[in-house]
Amino acid sequence: MTVVDLNSDLGEGLPSEIDDSLLSLVSSANVACGGHAGDEATMRRTVRVALQNGVRIGAHPSYPDRERFGRDHIDMTVKELVATLTEQLAGLLDIASAGGGRVAYLKPHGALYNDAAAGDRVAGEALMKVAGKFRLPMMMLPKSVFARWAGSVIREGFLDRAMRKDGSLVPRSEPGALITDADAVARQAVELAPTVDSLSLHSDTPGAVGLMRAAREALLHAGYEIGAAK
Repeated sequence: MTVVDLNSDLGEGLPSEIDDSLLSLVSSANVACGGHAGDEATMRRTVRVALQNGVRIGAHPSYPDRERFGRDHIDMTVKELVATLTEQLAGLLDIASAGGGRVAYLKPHGALYNDAAAGDRVAGEALMKVAGKFRLPMMMLPKSVFARWAGSVIREGFLDRAMRKDGSLVPRSEPGALITDADAVARQAVELAPTVDSLSLHSDTPGAVGLMRAAREALLHAGYEIGAAK
């Protein structure tokens, strides 16, 4: 049986019942580290519930931009970006370790993810430095420039985002970029599963819990096992 991972961005300030419901459905949790959202209390809670559900923990750092939720580019030097990413990851690693778990991978958030995927030198270099420092694999679009630079990534597809033929995401500013229909999400899950290691759905997408449930049920029906990517 083929295994596929389901992941979601968590600890981002949504009602706890949404996070808890998603943590009962996913196999990996991308935990906000304080850059765009989250703080020590939310990290501790998210890690605790993830471990209770047997869910793998990933770091979800971003540009330091809580005002705009990390979804806009910020001009920084490589040194500045490495410093803030290191601070974000170090906090989550300490919390995970104290709770009896560990951080297994790194998935950047929002604009930082998109910048690195598109080949932004500062974003890519900083992320590779930090991933190397903490010895963490990166979760990223498989056809991205960053994936070519890195050589190996945890290949990710998105359940609630429209994708272009070149494998990039349709920008949120464009019509149809966000997919909120359960049937469409379920179809996308089955279509993408053979090409990736992990499938993601944003926790702040309207109806996220129902959409993740639909994707999970479609994958199980198609013969996949839900589990953390290797």
